[in-house]
Amino acid sequence: MNTIKSIATAICLFAGIATSFAQAKTETIKVSGNCGSCEKHIDGAAKKAGAEKAEWDKETKILTVTYDASKTTNDEIQKKVASVGYDTEKYVGDEKAYKKLAECCQYDNKRTGK
Repeated sequence: MNTIKSIATAICLFAGIATSFAQAKTETIKVSGNCGSCEKHIDGAAKKAGAEKAEWDKETKILTVTYDASKTTNDEIQKKVASVGYDTEKYVGDEKAYKKLAECCQYDNKRTGK
């Protein structure tokens, strides 16, 4: 009887692990920015939106995110990044947040073309 119980427990555990791995997504998002300070802001915003991993490359302007699709979405991550002042593929960065960025972080944005 203990063997059957152990097998059933192992199957349930395996099914739970497989389900959680199935929901992990890795995607890329184009995000405007200039420097290492931008990287900290962008990565931090993505993580606050639920990304487990976030790495923005200042050369390519690509943010690579890994997240649990049952907890957040690419759209939510982009909205959060935009809320701290950075333009993404879908959203224009918040103007007030953009104006508060350090001068080195003020990239050519979609609003002003600056």
